[in-house]
Amino acid sequence: MEQWSPYAVGIGIGVLSWFTFLLSDKPIGASTAYVRTAGMLEKLFRGKKVGEMAYFKKFPPVVDWECMLVVGIVLGSFLSAWLSGTFRFEWVPSIWAANFGSSPLTRVLAALVGGFFIGFGSRWAGGCTSGHGISGTLQLTLSSWVSVICFFIGGVITAFFLFIFGA
Repeated sequence: MEQWSPYAVGIGIGVLSWFTFLLSDKPIGASTAYVRTAGMLEKLFRGKKVGEMAYFKKFPPVVDWECMLVVGIVLGSFLSAWLSGTFRFEWVPSIWAANFGSSPLTRVLAALVGGFFIGFGSRWAGGCTSGHGISGTLQLTLSSWVSVICFFIGGVITAFFLFIFGA
């Protein structure tokens, strides 16, 4: 599998952060885009009542630059894989199959449960890994540094349990 240099990617993300602050005066983050999207979907069923909710008064359910960032991440990932010749559809990655079996349903359910907890945690922490890990640490925000340390501790513990005890 082809991999990009982590140094080049880090520099690219840093430059992107500079341009984000320069052009929008806002930090990079993605989790609010998902909440806004949920609000837009809810708006289809409940109409203007959604805009009356306290959360959506602060973060209106509209397409904004964060939504476009998420679209750009998906398109950029696809283009990167496609241009490198490594793009393929894969429901169950080989490392997952080796440790937990090849059932697509198990993999999808684990992803949904994990996604729920990540979404809940990012709302509770006031931001996601990109918001805290990139933008918050760039601004030397104490809460972001604490969050990033907790992300790494949680990732190490989770990997340990999944791939040491799960093997």
